[in-house]
Amino acid sequence: MCSDQYSITCSLLTYTMSEDDCRVLRSRRLVSKPPEKEEVIRRTEADRPFRNMTNGFMDLEHVINRKMDLKRKAELLKSELMKEVDIHFDEFVNNLIEESTALEASTAATNFYPGNGEKDGNKVRAVARPPPEHGKLFMSRRSLLDELFEVNHFRTIYHMFIALLILFILSTLVVDGIDQGRLVLEFDLLEYAFGKFPIVFSTWLCMFLGTLIIPYVLLSMWAQGYKTSSHRKLRTLLYGTLYMTFQMGLGFCPAYIVLQHNLPPASRFVVILEQIRLIMKSHSFIRENIPRIFSFAKEKASVAPVPQVTQYLYFLFAPTLIYRDSYPRNPSIRWGYVATKFLQVLGCLFYAYYVFVRLCIPLFHNMSQEPFSLKVLVLCIFNSILPGVLILFLAFFAFLHCWLNAFAEMLRFADRMFYKDWWNSTSFANYYRTWNVVVHDWLYYYAYRDFLWFFGRRFKAAAMLSVFTVSAVVHEYALGICFGFFYPVLFILFMGFGMIFNFILHDRRKGPIWNVVMWTSLFLGQGVLLCLYSQEWYAQKHCPISNPAFLDFLKPRSWTCHVDE
Repeated sequence: MCSDQYSITCSLLTYTMSEDDCRVLRSRRLVSKPPEKEEVIRRTEADRPFRNMTNGFMDLEHVINRKMDLKRKAELLKSELMKEVDIHFDEFVNNLIEESTALEASTAATNFYPGNGEKDGNKVRAVARPPPEHGKLFMSRRSLLDELFEVNHFRTIYHMFIALLILFILSTLVVDGIDQGRLVLEFDLLEYAFGKFPIVFSTWLCMFLGTLIIPYVLLSMWAQGYKTSSHRKLRTLLYGTLYMTFQMGLGFCPAYIVLQHNLPPASRFVVILEQIRLIMKSHSFIRENIPRIFSFAKEKASVAPVPQVTQYLYFLFAPTLIYRDSYPRNPSIRWGYVATKFLQVLGCLFYAYYVFVRLCIPLFHNMSQEPFSLKVLVLCIFNSILPGVLILFLAFFAFLHCWLNAFAEMLRFADRMFYKDWWNSTSFANYYRTWNVVVHDWLYYYAYRDFLWFFGRRFKAAAMLSVFTVSAVVHEYALGICFGFFYPVLFILFMGFGMIFNFILHDRRKGPIWNVVMWTSLFLGQGVLLCLYSQEWYAQKHCPISNPAFLDFLKPRSWTCHVDE
């Protein structure tokens, strides 16, 4: 591959040679000719343009224009080629560094803690945890879409989505003007979805302050007296119990507030997603600092290696779930870039609003008046594929690209690899790894690798199953709390079809056909999710139960609800 790119680059450079370079090459060729023929050759080359013009072979001005056109095309091709080479080279270097770092970590752990015999097995399990620097490696790199949008062909796709948004707005104006005789854009759905903002903000502030103060204080108090304590295990158990109590409170209190105050759906999503994020952040902070305290107890140092509170505060806002004392930083903040990203997030919100208003609400509102049947379900699923895919793209672009990049820019956080090229995946295993790199890193280092460290590397399948289970339960918990009902469609798809596709469409599946299979499955899954959850939402609104029993929460309301017009 590298030799082909080198030959292409060399050929492009020959097209861009200046006139002086060509004259030098001609003079070198003439030196090798016999001296007696120099005068004849010079006279022949001087008369050639005149003969061409007089005999009508080629116009000199046309040759010059043609040469300049070729030179411009060669320069454009050269710039595009170098961009492609840089992208592939950066990806190759990043993968090589990550693999070498993982290899060094495993080699160091094996050499330093040999663990021969069953007698030392518990000792190895207790201390042979790779230190934080052998985990995820942060480096300065841009987001992939920022690089791709510099190419006009990819930026055109972005322009197409903007054009579609403009058409949604115009269609809404036209329909309202024809049906109701007014040309006013109303956003009542957005106002309802993000209602009760004071409760949302106060709940978030309490969660954030609790996560900032309690884990840091517990870690500091445990670390300061751990080295001199004569009951280290009892001390660790006490502070560990206090920390787990805090985590359970952080998991219970926001959900109680959401249900008690009956917050609207979007406000619930804000509270619940922040709750999950802060739980994962605090776990990473404690998990990465515990090995330091164990190492500190064996050294002669007198000061416990507890991070500064400013480092922990920066981590709580940083767009990563893996704690480090420091991250690669950019030299300055591009406030224009920040404003652009927040405006794009706002545009995605309005985009999603029009998708629901124009494509979802008319479909499901009318469908809720019909009895449940297989025919209605199949038609609903296929009619939900387009809005489901649009919502998927909008959620990815608004959060994983715009929102995280905006905060990364404000914090000068240089590692912008929040996702990879998941759209090129030929397997669901690669899709799960590249769709959301931020969450994947947390699951890989704190769920998958810790599971293997505790139970042994023979249980890779069990470790993968545990990761899928944790992810599916958390997703279903978020949807159940935010929608206000238990309907485990996502859990079944994730644990059922997701696990099956993960083993069938594995990394050895290559070729375009597997990418088509992946996209087809993804589109169909989005249609199923949007259809079933929307049907259940309207059924819960139209057919409420005054005194529901416990089994009523487990039975889908859309199967039995029927409202006559």
